[in-house]
Amino acid sequence: MTYLTVGKRLLWKMERLHRCISMTKVERWLGNKLRHCCKKEMEKTNMHHPGLTGLQNLSNTCYMNAVLQCLSSLPPFMELFLSGKGSTALQKGNDEFATVFGHLMSEMRLGKRDMISPEAFHSVFVRRHPSFCTSTQHDAQEFLICVLDELHKDFKESSQRRNKTGAEARGNVSDTSIITDLFEGQLSYNITCLRCKTTTARPESFTVLSLPIPSRTKCSLQDCLKCFFRQDTLTQNNQIYCSWCGTNQDATVKAIVTTTPEIIIFHLKRFAWQDWGRKKLSTTVCYPLSNLDLSPYSNMSSSSNAQYSLRAVVNHAGRLDYGHYTALCKHSDHWHRFDDTEVTRIPDSSVQTDTAYLLFYTCQGH
Repeated sequence: MTYLTVGKRLLWKMERLHRCISMTKVERWLGNKLRHCCKKEMEKTNMHHPGLTGLQNLSNTCYMNAVLQCLSSLPPFMELFLSGKGSTALQKGNDEFATVFGHLMSEMRLGKRDMISPEAFHSVFVRRHPSFCTSTQHDAQEFLICVLDELHKDFKESSQRRNKTGAEARGNVSDTSIITDLFEGQLSYNITCLRCKTTTARPESFTVLSLPIPSRTKCSLQDCLKCFFRQDTLTQNNQIYCSWCGTNQDATVKAIVTTTPEIIIFHLKRFAWQDWGRKKLSTTVCYPLSNLDLSPYSNMSSSSNAQYSLRAVVNHAGRLDYGHYTALCKHSDHWHRFDDTEVTRIPDSSVQTDTAYLLFYTCQGH
């Protein structure tokens, strides 16, 4: 009986061990299967939600990362690089900036990796703009203007090389590019002499419209636009020279939009001189996510090209001399927050912030 009991116990232990080994194999198989499914699901997610790629901070380059994320979320702009139009528009020459920028935009848009480094682009950029090579914080709006200007020059020069012979023969070398076609609008400043009542128009192009903030507490984007486009009276030291009167005269000046761009960028002037120095305005500026109407500030008979939808926001949190930039961008009908390498989906209700600094709108009529 004793030997039989010992034998049964041994058999029971062997069977239990066998079951454990079998379960380990099953668990291993299930684990591999689960990882495979998760990997497939992540690939599927990236495929259906392109553009959700974080950017490494290269030491206080959050200003750069935020602007790059916003530019990569603009469909008309990204089409240049994803469709090959940008590559076609460039030819061999001094187009290094546009080429490196296009590679970065394409890599960000494909979304094959959670995070990439913009080091190659940054190195080319600071060679052309050495003031940005320091590790101190820089202004996002100044960086944006420099990027658009460099892209414009590369695409314009390439276009001029292609059309050099014919253009020189006609004496007509264009100063436009596919960048100005997208981002550039036209203003007209109508100046009226208060003595002779003569009105003259002075045209001015813009790629970023800098708007004053008329309140220290809360206002709307429309309030900022009304403040920018209101009629002003110029007197005393601000008098305008009137060619008809032959002297400086008091005058009124009022700006209107004569050409609306496909992509319009608003810069909220949060950094302003107040009292004894330059300070940051913490005013909450309310802005619409869609149906922004610019027709009240335009002389166009049709307002079909004056309706805009918000695509991206650059936020600045912190003080004037120290802060952090982040971006809110719309991809595949969903909003996401980009904080350097971190990408988080957010609801539409979180797009309105009290730290908005740059607003990117695209025309609904295009």
